Amino acid sequence: MFKNLNVGALGVKATFFEAVELAKVGGFQGLDIDVFEMENVLKTKSAEEIKSLLKKNKLKLGGWGLPVEFRKDDETFRKDLERLPSLAEAAKKVGCLRVFTWIMPASDTLTFEEHFKLHVERLKAVAQILSDYGCVLGLEFVGPKTSRLNRKYEFIHTMDGILELRKAMKAENAGLLLDCWHWYTSHATVDQIKQLKSGDVVYVHVNDAPSGVQVDEQLDWVRRLPGETGVIDIAGFLKALKQIGYDGPVTPEPFDKSLAEMPAQEAVRKVGESMDKIWKQAAV
Repeated sequence: MFKNLNVGALGVKATFFEAVELAKVGGFQGLDIDVFEMENVLKTKSAEEIKSLLKKNKLKLGGWGLPVEFRKDDETFRKDLERLPSLAEAAKKVGCLRVFTWIMPASDTLTFEEHFKLHVERLKAVAQILSDYGCVLGLEFVGPKTSRLNRKYEFIHTMDGILELRKAMKAENAGLLLDCWHWYTSHATVDQIKQLKSGDVVYVHVNDAPSGVQVDEQLDWVRRLPGETGVIDIAGFLKALKQIGYDGPVTPEPFDKSLAEMPAQEAVRKVGESMDKIWKQAAV
């Protein structure tokens, strides 16, 4: 596993080259890319130049967000899907092969069965294209009960639900984006992680939860820095991932508005310190 930076998750705006410098400031070992930006960068820089820059700074590439809107109408999905091969090609050139997205936990228009069928069809098509470029797809479930309240139909919101979706997709290059926040709010356990195989987990998010709030009352957009409160068993979470052999990026996603108000270097340094803290706690 390696400590990975996604500047956008901290509310920080930065180019790829700025993010490389910020990753060093925060003591990170890797960083995510904006695949649209990278496609443009490769018009003026070679893939070897990008790889050389990363090697010089002792950095790996983490992943990139799926640029396909599969949750809306057919036309939007079709247009995004047509664009995917060229973007995946750019990512492949620089060696960034982990792709991630999230699954809505409820719907007001589609029953569970209708929603499931739609996801199988669309995400299978996405996974097939990504497979052509050696990419793997991480699917994130949204765990908080509050994210499903007042919605007509519930949908996938657990780790097991994602694994069932992957099975139905018949996509060997698909797996979990495992976020300790959603793991905690879905009432999952360390033992459930230990039952996974290393290839089941594509990408990992870490953060913490506010203290004094019952698990089923936690709000998705109100989080804390990794290890800040100790509400989430981050040490158990990371140790279990290490035990199953997960060796990919571990990316902080605290949704802390105060970070966006800080100078970029200060924000990244603060989050980097929180990552160092949980790394020591978990002895990874």
